[in-house]
Amino acid sequence: MKKIIPMIMCVAAGAVNAFECSPAAKAKARDFIDNEKQFHLGFLPTEQSNPITATLEEDFKRSTLAGVQCLQRGDRQIPITMRHVFASAEFEKLVSSMVETLKAPKGRIIFSGCGATGRLSILLESMWRDFFYRRASELTPQERALADRSASIMTGGDFALIRSVEFFEDFAEGGRRQAAALNVGEGDTFVAITEGGETSSVLGTLKYAAEHGAKCFLVFNNPADLLRGYLDRCREAIDNPKVTVIDIYCGSMSVAGSTRMQATSSEQLLGSCALEAALVRVLPRFKKETAKDYTLAFEKLLAGLESPGGRAGLVKAIEYEKGIYEKGGRITYLADKCMLDLFTDNTERSPTFMIPPLRSSRDKHLAQSWAFVKNPLHPTEACWSEMMRRHPRCLNFTSEDARSLKMPQRFIDNPPLIKYSDLITYMIGNEPSPERIKGYNRASAVMLTVGEKPEAYTVAAKKLAKDWPESLEFHIGPVATDGIWVNMEIADSPLEIWKHLAVKLAFNCLSTGTMASMGRVAGNWMSWVSISNKKLIDRGIRLLIELGGVSYEEAAQRIFAAEEWVAAQDWTGKEEPSAVQVALMQLRKEKATK
Repeated sequence: MKKIIPMIMCVAAGAVNAFECSPAAKAKARDFIDNEKQFHLGFLPTEQSNPITATLEEDFKRSTLAGVQCLQRGDRQIPITMRHVFASAEFEKLVSSMVETLKAPKGRIIFSGCGATGRLSILLESMWRDFFYRRASELTPQERALADRSASIMTGGDFALIRSVEFFEDFAEGGRRQAAALNVGEGDTFVAITEGGETSSVLGTLKYAAEHGAKCFLVFNNPADLLRGYLDRCREAIDNPKVTVIDIYCGSMSVAGSTRMQATSSEQLLGSCALEAALVRVLPRFKKETAKDYTLAFEKLLAGLESPGGRAGLVKAIEYEKGIYEKGGRITYLADKCMLDLFTDNTERSPTFMIPPLRSSRDKHLAQSWAFVKNPLHPTEACWSEMMRRHPRCLNFTSEDARSLKMPQRFIDNPPLIKYSDLITYMIGNEPSPERIKGYNRASAVMLTVGEKPEAYTVAAKKLAKDWPESLEFHIGPVATDGIWVNMEIADSPLEIWKHLAVKLAFNCLSTGTMASMGRVAGNWMSWVSISNKKLIDRGIRLLIELGGVSYEEAAQRIFAAEEWVAAQDWTGKEEPSAVQVALMQLRKEKATK
């Protein structure tokens, strides 16, 4: 058992001592303040509190419906910006570059991202590949070969789809190496996507692509002038004459700093519409299936989610999840078509709200994630390839790799297990899952369908769900169900753009709303948040400043003191708390006693 250091508080007992900060914690705070200024990101709108959702915590206390309405206000910022973006010369240049790449004998459309945008990059590639799989009978052999003309780079490799490899994002050289491994270069259209525009690893991939002759685009969701003025790495990328910048800034997030929300949603809208526009120019007979006005189609999707039937389904879904978790239970989502979308949501819940990450079958000592995803149609190893429509691209990361990237000693001593052989220990297929059922007061299988209910999937899902003591259907679309029904119309399209966006927006609301209703949001800030990389450390510090009224220096000291205290405890059999939440609770209790 670790030595217990009297520091900030004992979370389990609720006891509170006066704030103390060890010399080591003070030194960490001073180092972060003096030497990591390129990660002090409070000037960015995507990192700031959004006034239109400032009442989020109180709204969810009033009613789940009021909270849903508050969250959805943020999404209405997106079409205001995107109408101008879709009409811009930069968007046309992106689509034309994609078309040129596809019409050439070789070359790929490559998306690069980290965290939420890394998972988006994988999704965009899979949407492209899935079109040629679904519509194979309508295509010639030459046309079917276009399936391999898209690729993606996820910081940390495809393993990061299912479990965040957060610290990798701080290293531009790591991004360069991944771009080199994919042989990015002449003939490729390269689209770097970073929520706020500042992620070092993504900018590293972009720099490599530009140096090696690819046609390069940089997509982000902050004012370009701000990025240029404050961050050297952003200035270098934005001013690169080989890079076309597409700034789709659409305001602050519904939850401060949660760029998986409006930032990534707008980037998904941009990337998928550009890809589909290129597809129908190369294969014009499919043009009749695509939207004539992308912004209008997106606004119709928002209207469906905001309709009485849409909101009623979201409210029911939030209250159902909350009821399961408050009893210490677990939910296992069953899905097929939208597994990637659900993994994006499930994986991002962990660092965003400090809940257990998705668990490997070999990590039996770790807590089970609150939610998980399984496909009832395929066994695990086949499922990974089916989901991506290709073999996963994982990294064989070694101690020497960590040392050469100048990562902290803990990565050198214990390099992360992110190989393909590690990925397939996450049992996402149709194998039995007694570990998600036994020992819990409530355990539920939730069968998700979107748009329609395919017969083969429905039969397989109901068969697998019989293992769980609870099960219900969850449908997003126009087909009635007795379970959870987000009643809305969803337009079809060649790449199924609107189905994927419907799932993303619905689960943004569902997972964030569930956490907000359970007290893991303070105001409209994530107060239960991991500090696993420099951006998240800065975000935690700024949360204490806004909600606690302290200086940046004191907030930094409190964060590192809380991190030290958490690390000194034995959390065997218990959930480890967020250092940010520990520091915030201490600060609020101190103020209450004055």
